[in-house]
Amino acid sequence: MDESIEKQTEQKRYSCQVCDASFLYKSFLIQHLRKHTGEKPFSCDLCEYSSSHKSSLVVHMRTHTGEKPYSCEICGYSCAQKSGLGIHMRTHTGEKPYSCQVCDASFTMKSNLVGHIRTHTGEKPYSCKECGYSCSQKTVLVMHMRTHTGEKPYCCEVCGCSFARNAHLVVHMRTHTGEKPYVCKICGYLCTLKCSLIVHMRTHTGEKPYSCNVCGFSCSQNSHLVMHMRKHSREKPYSCQICDASFTKKSTLVIHLRTHSGEKPYSCEDCDSSFAKKSCLVIHMQTHTGNPGKGL
Repeated sequence: MDESIEKQTEQKRYSCQVCDASFLYKSFLIQHLRKHTGEKPFSCDLCEYSSSHKSSLVVHMRTHTGEKPYSCEICGYSCAQKSGLGIHMRTHTGEKPYSCQVCDASFTMKSNLVGHIRTHTGEKPYSCKECGYSCSQKTVLVMHMRTHTGEKPYCCEVCGCSFARNAHLVVHMRTHTGEKPYVCKICGYLCTLKCSLIVHMRTHTGEKPYSCNVCGFSCSQNSHLVMHMRKHSREKPYSCQICDASFTKKSTLVIHLRTHSGEKPYSCEDCDSSFAKKSCLVIHMQTHTGNPGKGL
């Protein structure tokens, strides 16, 4: 076995003049040299993509043809690259071979680990040339750039809505399918977003992590704290375009606008009365039930 290895090493007679790399075959050396020269001789006829390897071009062409030759035998997932299937299989096996040496986090992909490490180092190597925004991952910068270009490449086939992120499209599709994958184990509450479930759980735990530094008021949602702070700052960011009225909440502005439009969307099922506010309908219904509220 040792003689075989020595013989193979001797046969690596094609050496790179730029670095210490050497190869068994001349074709391998030619491919390697493109790393130094930046040469990308394989070009796509449909877009501006080019690559240094023919195999990379073959994979790229699948983005145009939609071909996905690698399929998961467990769930039917398919993808364009064999490496992509290998990564996908870890969602079934639970394997996370890339571990952080600083904390206990582990990942299915090396690129995710590299991005995570930057949360410890604070490194943000990717910068936006338009506004100076910087981030730790290239994919995050790509998504950020869409705030400048307005590009929304992910389109809903049902209603035509488009989104800058695939994750937003996935969430949107649930408005069509009615899917609510996040379930409260205590009361059975269902929701479409994981963050909504986290907020809901606070109704059971009583947790109120958001606190006012002026008066000590605390609440379960950051949006509630933002609205509360307007009591102190007297900020009223929602203004009526018809009169000079302004409000701390958008919902209050919506109700106010009905005084101009005359809209009364809350109707009584027992008579012809209708109201601009739901609370007014509730009070009115008590005239039919014979159960008047306090002070009526």
